Formats: sequence, structure tokens, C-alpha cells
Amino acid sequence: MGLTITEKILAGHTNRKRVEPGEFIEARVDIALGNDITAPLAIEEFRKSGAKRVFDKEKVVLVPDHFTPNKDAPSAQQAKILRDFAKEQNLKYYFDVGRMGIEHALLPEQGIVGPGDLIIGADSHTCTYGALGAFSTGVGSTDLAAVMITGRLWFKVPETIKFIYRGKLNKWVSGKDLILYTIGDIGVDGALYKAMEFTGEIIFNLSMDSRFTMCNMAIEAGAKSGIIVPDKTTMEYVKSRIPHSAFRISNYKSDPDANYCEIREYDCSKIEPQVAFPHLPANTKPVSEVKDIPLDQVVIGSCTNGRIEDLRIAAKVLKGNKVPSYMRLIIIPATQNIYLEALKEGLIEIFLKAGGVVSTPTCGPCLGGHMGVLAEEERALATTNRNFKGRMGHPKSEVYLANPAVAAASAIQGRIVHPREVL
Repeated sequence: MGLTITEKILAGHTNRKRVEPGEFIEARVDIALGNDITAPLAIEEFRKSGAKRVFDKEKVVLVPDHFTPNKDAPSAQQAKILRDFAKEQNLKYYFDVGRMGIEHALLPEQGIVGPGDLIIGADSHTCTYGALGAFSTGVGSTDLAAVMITGRLWFKVPETIKFIYRGKLNKWVSGKDLILYTIGDIGVDGALYKAMEFTGEIIFNLSMDSRFTMCNMAIEAGAKSGIIVPDKTTMEYVKSRIPHSAFRISNYKSDPDANYCEIREYDCSKIEPQVAFPHLPANTKPVSEVKDIPLDQVVIGSCTNGRIEDLRIAAKVLKGNKVPSYMRLIIIPATQNIYLEALKEGLIEIFLKAGGVVSTPTCGPCLGGHMGVLAEEERALATTNRNFKGRMGHPKSEVYLANPAVAAASAIQGRIVHPREVL
């Protein structure tokens, strides 16, 4: 019996030739990631253990991105803990304000993660890097501490569900819609502790930005990870970012006779832009079925949809239009490089002329942190990944999820609409 790409990567980080779903293994970790919410606790546990140095100063990455630029004194203290630890340990990869980006957009952009890697992060959306053909998953802060000390961690080998996407994408449909549709189909626990392997001609014709979006939201179906087998598109992306001397071309791919616990196929010609209603990402509907839902705020950004492709799509819809005076349109480029590219391309001017505000990179409103928190009974449409009750502010507010085109069109109309109502 053959192996899936996930099983091959996990086996490759042990001293074994193969692993089986359900087995517990101790594996070597290539990159360990923490942010300003999760890393302070990991650092505290690191010190309690008596450890003096991290296992590898080039493999521990700290990114203060959730409440930065600091929104108050407590968040400033959290960020200071990271900054002081990074200085003490002489970490190669520490990103402060001005160089910082939202972690799950920043690490691939900077060439820190690549195909075949095993990556853990004390953040649930660490599964994003599966788009590069890596095994990446979220862990707790104490697990992060253990990896910072030893460079190793115990894993339970997950079963894999194979998702095959066929047909042709309709206009304005992107990776965000494919993953929302999939989560709507299987539910928020439909892939519980499983690897979601995305494949099919549609996937291999997607941009890297759309692939990152799909793997980013695997956790919203309860998955341990999301993954896409590396192809030419993947290799072109990483070769431009990872120095040649450090680049390891991965030949990891699933065997034809690999064992999947389930296989699902989708005809993408039947999928239109999706909207997830409160208060679950699985509560999805086609945008054509959404009627008369007025909005107070639209947020375009996050580790899910704050990349340059997302901003270009939003700008295409917003160009020459104005949002209503009562509408708050908040746009957050995911990294400094993305911000700079958007500036060079004239996208920032389009956003400002439309009546939007552009923020420095931050997770900000995605988790109700700052830069766009909702008041009681307010309603937002966001390109973020979660719409749980109180996620973006007051517990009596509402968050809807959609792709950047739907978000931009809805900002113009003041209610949730299909982009064709604007263009």
C-alpha cells in the first residue's frame, strides 16, 4: 500500500520509512512559529524548564502580528516579551513593526517555509503552508516551548481525505469560495484531526494566493492540516524566495495506491461566490441567494485574503466607485511587501478614493483585536476566516465571510451583493 504526501513528509522527519494513520510518532521540526498572543506563554514555559538556548536560532520564528502596532499597554508588554527573547536568543527571524506582516503570509513570502517541511506554529492557521506541499499544523503554547527546546514533537499521524475539484471556475470564484463551499458541505468537524488533500485540475490551475487561502481554512473543517502536492507553480514561487543553497526540491507526492479514508469530488462549474453566515464558516450560501443584508463594515485582509492578488481583485471592483458615507471599508495588506506593491500599482489610491482606510499589516479586526472592532448589533462582511459569535467585537454583532470581490462590491452597495451588480 502506498503513502499519501502527508504520511511521506511525517515519515521523512523520523527515522522510519513509513508511518500509518493513528500511530504516534516523534518527528523533527523544521520551523517553530509563535506570535504575540501565544509565544509569551511558550517563553515562560521555556524558562521554567531551565533551558538556556533554543534548539536552533534559525528555526524559531517570532512574529508579533495580532495586537500590533500595540493597541494598549498589555499588548505592548506581550510584544516586548517577544522582542527581548528574540534579542537574547539572537533569532534570525524576528519581525517587528515596519518589517512585520501577518505571520501566515509573511513566512512563505520570506522563503522561511517550503515544500516537504514540517512546520508547527502556536496558531491554528499554521495549516496555511500546506499550499507549498508542507505538513504544517497549529499547536499549543506548551508544545511550542517543547519544540523551541528540543526541535522535536510528538504527532498522531492523521488520516487523509482527498478532495478533487473538476470542471471550470465561474467568474469571481476563487480559492476562498472553493474552501467555503467545501466546509459548507462537510461541516466544521467534517475533517476532524484529518489531513485535507486538495487536488484536481482546478487546484493545479489556481494561483499560489488562492492555494494559501484554501489550506489556511482547513482548520475551519476541524482538519489537522491542509495540503497540495507541489507542482510547477509551487516551484516557481519558492525558487524566487528561497536561496538556492537552502532550497530543497521536494519530490513528495501521494502514491497512486495511497489509502484515503474518504474521497470527495466537486464540479466547480456549479459553484458560485459563497457567503458564510453567522456564526460558523460552514453556514454557507451562494451569494445569489443572499437577500437584503445591510452592512456597517467591510474588512478586506487577514492571513486568508490579504495578499496582492486579493487587493488587485478588490481594487478592480472598487475603481471609480465610492462607498456610502455610513460604510466603513477597512483594507489591510498582509505584509509590508504587499503594501509596497499595492502602492506601486496604484491600488492604495483606488482604495482611498473609494472612501476606504488602509492599515499597516496586522491581524487586527479578524480576532476582534483592534482596527475595526464591531459594536452591538453591527454587521460586517469580511474576507477573514472565522465568524464565531463575538469574533470581531461585541457578542451581539454579526460577521459574514466572503471573497475580496464580493466584499468590495458589497462595500459599494452597502449590502451583500454579487460583484456583477457593480461591474
